[in-house]
Amino acid sequence: MSTTDSALVSGSRVRLTPLEEADLPVLFTWINDRELVLMSSAYKPVSAAEHRRWFDEIRERHDTYIFAIRMQDGSSPIGTCQLHDVNRTHRNAELQIRIGDAEARGHGYGTEAVRLLVEFGFRELDLHRISLHVFVTNIAAQRAYQKAGFVREGLLRDAALIEGRYVDTVVMSILND
Repeated sequence: MSTTDSALVSGSRVRLTPLEEADLPVLFTWINDRELVLMSSAYKPVSAAEHRRWFDEIRERHDTYIFAIRMQDGSSPIGTCQLHDVNRTHRNAELQIRIGDAEARGHGYGTEAVRLLVEFGFRELDLHRISLHVFVTNIAAQRAYQKAGFVREGLLRDAALIEGRYVDTVVMSILND
């Protein structure tokens, strides 16, 4: 991962920290939570070995900045967020977030984490544009992204095949103006 231990982004209720070895078990649970994964991707069970390999590889990538989302007063992650496919030439990246802790959903923590991640991307990485893809069916996520300043750019028809059905994907972005 391209972040260092000093790369900590903090808001009023949540903070973004580098992933830690101790986070592996909860991340493994989330990636194998079918209902959670189906909010943003096709579901495929992941083995412990595959998950370990992903964890080791993601922390070494130079085009990905991934963080654990933690409450200000807590140590366990409530989710993860990342900027991936960071393109230094064009100064853009794609954003992804997952609030894995069901109790933490619907309280605005994801919106705050998105704002912090965008701030990190613009300030620390000197990005100009951050985009994302969200299923048209994920209305709550679209609202959270809009609250964080993202604008809908378009629709990719039948862009994802989820459990035998095609789903449209909304493209959104935010610019560093």
